[in-house]
Amino acid sequence: MRAQGRRIVAAAVAVLALLAVSGCASRASDWTDRTYAIAGGSPTGVYYDYGGRIADAMSDALGISMQVDQTAGSLDNLRRVGSGEALLGFAQADAAADAEMGTGAFDEPLPIVAIARLYDEYLHVVVRGDSDIDAITDLAGATVSLGARDSGVNVIATRVLDAAGVDIAAVHDPQLGLSDSIAAMRSGTIDGFFWVGGLPTPGIEELAASQPVRLLPIERTWVSAVNERYANAYRSADLPVGTYGLTESAPTMAVPNYLITASSTPDGVVRDVLTTLFDARQQIATRVPAAALLDRRQAIFTSPVDLHPGAIGFYRGTRE
Repeated sequence: MRAQGRRIVAAAVAVLALLAVSGCASRASDWTDRTYAIAGGSPTGVYYDYGGRIADAMSDALGISMQVDQTAGSLDNLRRVGSGEALLGFAQADAAADAEMGTGAFDEPLPIVAIARLYDEYLHVVVRGDSDIDAITDLAGATVSLGARDSGVNVIATRVLDAAGVDIAAVHDPQLGLSDSIAAMRSGTIDGFFWVGGLPTPGIEELAASQPVRLLPIERTWVSAVNERYANAYRSADLPVGTYGLTESAPTMAVPNYLITASSTPDGVVRDVLTTLFDARQQIATRVPAAALLDRRQAIFTSPVDLHPGAIGFYRGTRE
């Protein structure tokens, strides 16, 4: 009988271990058998890389099917989440605020909320190392990509140019995403491009390693001017020495990045997402440095975008 009891206990332990590995024991009942999507971004950007790691972690921990989708960026991501095409998405705070209020590029409010503030994104204005373009005000008449259509990059680029007094109509804009911008820089068909992303952005890091590039400075007064007109979502920042081979820091502007979902997403699903996100943070950060910036104390600060009730419950629970 003792031997039989030991076998029963051993079997029970094995079952519990299997459930722990799959994560299904603690999974909310709201998940279904369909494949869930995370709206990412360009394959050479942080969004896509980070989203892919989150999708893998979610699939492994919860026994669900999740994937990251290539998108045009923040505006595209917000629309996909708002329509239910994607469960989760990355979005800049300024674009998310516009989506929630139905202003800017959005004709009506979208049913989106935030579940975490992830990290700050930095404006990059990249030009060739041998270019005679030294300042934002030199961009008139140049061929410069202001970001893909439906991207948060385009939102910030147009706002900064306006603050700097540059007529947007005077800039020849091919509307390229990051991957195509990098390819065009390599071939010499554009003079520069705008990008907003985490540090370092993999594609720009690879570009800087293969050819000389410079990053144009963003004046503090322009950041203040943009803030006064749009949601107060920005701050002055610096691209640090060593980033992309910089020998001195470069003044720029930063904007928070949020992980968003639809307001109708069940609380249990949001709790599962956040539990997995924080549990996998260190592992993800070995491949995506921006993931190391995720912090429970800062993740709740998603103003002016509302925080999902399930996220509020999660953060309160982790403090107790």
